[in-house]
Amino acid sequence: MQKLIQPCNDTALGHNHTVSSTNTLPYLPWLEAGEAFPPVGVAWSDSDPAPGLVAAGRDLTVSTLIEAYSHGIFPWFNAGQPILWWSPDPRTVLRPKAFKLHRSLSKTLRNLLLANQLELRIDHDFERVIQACARTPRKDQDGTWIVPDMVSAYAALHRAGHAHSIETWIGGELAGGLYTVNIGGMVFGESMFSHRSDASKLALAGLVAFAQAHQLPMIDCQQNTAHMATLGSETMQRTSFCDEVHVLTTHPAPVWRFDPVYWNHFFPDDGF
Repeated sequence: MQKLIQPCNDTALGHNHTVSSTNTLPYLPWLEAGEAFPPVGVAWSDSDPAPGLVAAGRDLTVSTLIEAYSHGIFPWFNAGQPILWWSPDPRTVLRPKAFKLHRSLSKTLRNLLLANQLELRIDHDFERVIQACARTPRKDQDGTWIVPDMVSAYAALHRAGHAHSIETWIGGELAGGLYTVNIGGMVFGESMFSHRSDASKLALAGLVAFAQAHQLPMIDCQQNTAHMATLGSETMQRTSFCDEVHVLTTHPAPVWRFDPVYWNHFFPDDGF
């Protein structure tokens, strides 16, 4: 969920359907308003400066974001750049049934639940969560890709019912969380933050429990990171990922409300 590679340098992107004044970089489609996304197969390859880059331009309206995600494409760009659209290959996903609730996290989660100190909330304060994701410093990462235009775009997507925050509240305080995009039966993880140790992992555990309760089979993590690998993520070919997304996005969407009984997926004998 945490994007770790950097978008293209500003100098790599030109205008009028080109990407460099010297024409040394691969062709990159420039999308005008309403113009369809190109097939993900045209994305820049591993030998190019920005593997997975599909196109630039267009807009961040709700309809555009839904169209993009439904085709396995997501926006990601730095301040001062045009909107950039990506579809990495391979794609990293987390299968809820493969989630690894490590012993230390399991102990923390169980103890907080037994002490009635943990409350997992969904969509209680979406904009506070996305702002925290944008502002919380990250190791080995300068700045943020969650620029103001992205915050506004995902807030609008949230109001339209397609973006959701999963929030870890400990002792009545927001300690961490994450936000996702949901279309039909498909969940796309975007970003997470922690103001307390393990708070984002607890939010992810809550999302996994929610996904299992609603039989949602896959959470998109976008990029492969060591952190997500320790929690059970796997990689899959982009074509296979997009094929699965195409099917899952036609399924009914769940009702985004967390019931504490969902924790029983991890602690079946405790009856939370």
